[in-house]
Amino acid sequence: MSSAMEARTLELLDHRAASRLRNAETAKKPDYDEVEPDNHRNAPQPHSDCLYGLIGDIARAGSDNTEANPYGIAASALAYLGVAVGRGPYMPIGDDWNHARLFFVHVGRSSRGRKGTAKKLVIKRIAKAVEELDKDLAPHIHTGGLSTREGLALMIHDGWTQGKEEVPAINDKRLLAVEAEFANVLHQSKRDGNTLSAALRDCFDGISIRPAVKTSRVWASDPHVGILADVTPSELRDLMAARELTNGFANRFIFFWAEGDKVNPFPKQTPNDVVATLAAAVVEVLRHAGAHRHVDRDVHRMEFSDGAASAYARLYRGELRDRSAGERISALLDRRAPVLLRLAMIFALTDRTFIIDVQHINAAMAWVRYWVDSVKFIFQSALDEVEAAAVTDTAERVIKYLREKGQATRTQLTRDCFVGHIGRVQLDKALDELLTATPPTIELEIVPRPKGEPGSPTKYYRLAANSANSANRERRRGMPASDDGVELCETSEVSPVNGGGHATSVSRVRTFRDSLNPTQTRANPHVSHSSHNSHPAADHGHLDADGGEVF
Repeated sequence: MSSAMEARTLELLDHRAASRLRNAETAKKPDYDEVEPDNHRNAPQPHSDCLYGLIGDIARAGSDNTEANPYGIAASALAYLGVAVGRGPYMPIGDDWNHARLFFVHVGRSSRGRKGTAKKLVIKRIAKAVEELDKDLAPHIHTGGLSTREGLALMIHDGWTQGKEEVPAINDKRLLAVEAEFANVLHQSKRDGNTLSAALRDCFDGISIRPAVKTSRVWASDPHVGILADVTPSELRDLMAARELTNGFANRFIFFWAEGDKVNPFPKQTPNDVVATLAAAVVEVLRHAGAHRHVDRDVHRMEFSDGAASAYARLYRGELRDRSAGERISALLDRRAPVLLRLAMIFALTDRTFIIDVQHINAAMAWVRYWVDSVKFIFQSALDEVEAAAVTDTAERVIKYLREKGQATRTQLTRDCFVGHIGRVQLDKALDELLTATPPTIELEIVPRPKGEPGSPTKYYRLAANSANSANRERRRGMPASDDGVELCETSEVSPVNGGGHATSVSRVRTFRDSLNPTQTRANPHVSHSSHNSHPAADHGHLDADGGEVF
């Protein structure tokens, strides 16, 4: 063999060896995406329906020529108005009475969230202008932070005796607590003996704040307290203990993700005449709600229009009860129904009516969806999201199979429904979800072995007799089946009947600002008037005037 051929042969052998080595390396190292799933997700994108009516006017005015997020401003306006209207307007659902107070937590990264900027128009300028126009309408705003139950009660106390001196009661129980560091509240709740979180739960429910110890003299009956707080996502995740996720504290708060959406090195102040116009509109709303009569409670009964009642009933049976995101996320969202009612009450009151109509349900539901998306974004990892979606898909396939076959054992589900391509853990999670739904979607029948035969009893799964929930799963966005009546929801507030009378007649006249059609809102953050157009970043529908869903 010539030296040239010998060199060529060695070159080919080296090339083949290198190729085999590369193939071996590739076999050892699977594709990066298989090892590390893509954890990137879009931040929550609220629907423009959140900016309905006067709330939208305030949000647009505060975000024009500034870096403030309009939805952060809108949350400030909702929190302020929810407290300012007082306990006069109420909405009974069964034995539970809802008032308009709300707890908001603005979540955003330091500096990028522009959380403080989003509050200035409402809390500093509009609130001050309202007080100057009519001080009886203005609620007390506390910006000094929250630390203890006693400190909270002291701001709206019932009076007490100090030696021979009588400390007079504070009759106006309306209080908006602005907490720039919500992490402080979470820190306080972790301290032994601190009962702040329990007091805040009572305030949300409208229950009197009672002393934590017998020696305390400070009481506060019939509180009407709202919360407007700020926190960074890292602080929230690090400090929110498992206890707070399950004891009903966290699910009383509307967590919403909002950060500055503009870069403006030279922001401008909202003109004084605009602030004056907005404050005058707020005064009209508060006078309509009877906010100047502080001691009056439950005197303006709010009701659904026929279309709104039908819409709410369908949402309550469907989307408001959706648990497809998993147990941890669902626990944070357990109060979607009462929060929806409170939001809808505020939107109706801004139209100076005690009748909640479909457009008010649409605006309120837009905030609920924003809340849901924010909670998932903040608390749910991408892997959790994939796992929850897999369990939901598994449950829906089980429902479809049982609808066709009537009943099946767990082995039959594994073998026939999933052709063996499912893990035991995932199937069990789906079955548990269906068995514990409200009402249960499936039921289990245990059939003992014939007498004398060894072995465990046979378990058969079948659709529950009342399996309307299975239909809701397939239309998770809240628009299943037609029902004429309103299903009464379980809300969080119980309000005792006081000695005063209730308004027995309710005006059916609906006032729409600027002669808007009842099915329209002023929702676009850049345009004063817009219909319920679908938001490009959202896949949610809204409801027409008859309570039907429009996409």
